[in-house]
Amino acid sequence: MHPRIAPSDQLLATALEQGGVLSAEQVKLLDFSLRSTERMVNQRNWSRLATGVYYVGAGRPAWLGLAWAGVLLGGADARLGFEAAGHLWSLVEQPPRTITVLVPRGRQVTKRDLWVFRSEVAGMRSECSPGSPPRTTIEDTVVDLCDQAEPRDLVGLLSTAVQGRRTTARRIRECVEARPKVRHRRLLLRMLADVAEGAESPLEVRYLRDVERAHGLPRARRQTRSSRGDEIRDMLYAEFAIIVELDGRIHIAGRFRDMRRDNAALLDGEVTLRYGWQDIAERPCQVAREVAAVLVARGWSGLPSRCSACVNATDGDLTFGG
Repeated sequence: MHPRIAPSDQLLATALEQGGVLSAEQVKLLDFSLRSTERMVNQRNWSRLATGVYYVGAGRPAWLGLAWAGVLLGGADARLGFEAAGHLWSLVEQPPRTITVLVPRGRQVTKRDLWVFRSEVAGMRSECSPGSPPRTTIEDTVVDLCDQAEPRDLVGLLSTAVQGRRTTARRIRECVEARPKVRHRRLLLRMLADVAEGAESPLEVRYLRDVERAHGLPRARRQTRSSRGDEIRDMLYAEFAIIVELDGRIHIAGRFRDMRRDNAALLDGEVTLRYGWQDIAERPCQVAREVAAVLVARGWSGLPSRCSACVNATDGDLTFGG
């Protein structure tokens, strides 16, 4: 009768680092026999996730363990990509049900259950596979996600990536430029230029593009700290002591916080203009005219220009409520 061997501390520690998942090869290298492995599965102490991949526990692991299982199934140099990598980089909020694993070109791995394996061309992406489990770099992940996204979703992806402080608009742009083929290339490069100027949200990008730039307004400083040091202003026309805040919230608590911020700014001699999604998305020309009027009243010597959308509009058309 063979003595029953318990998993070693090293085996359990390795499994813990991999979301509770081990490959058959790892189990063997950690001196745990196939006979003992099958015993653990038969006794339902462990679970077989796929041929050659085990979960050191009962049932199914959490998503991270399933992601690790995909990497182990993919073999040497496999890594997570697209939505799976995006979730690990906090670009995709919900863990994807289908986990995409990138494998070196020429290796054939059949789709299994929730894992999809995609062959990647050498040199298309960075060879670096950071993180645990390994994944594409955040720049390559952003470009991959943008490549399959609709144009309306690009700003949100780019802004989220840059806001996290793990990359910059410049590094994403370099990644785009290094690839021979990228969907939405021209639009991506234009949006990255906007994000590089300091616009940190889709709403700020639209303000920069459709209000400021389209109507020849002076350039505001973005994400600046208030003179009291306790608030961050979305946009500040410092020379004219004008603050523009962009906010889509409508709940009462938010309005009271905004009121306190606006009152504090007024005490410092600054006036605040506040706009939401509907204003910027549907009435950018009226917003531009209103901001320009306050700028002129506070000393701006310029005049707003007309964009292609309002070149033939009357003055009444460019007034809120007009």
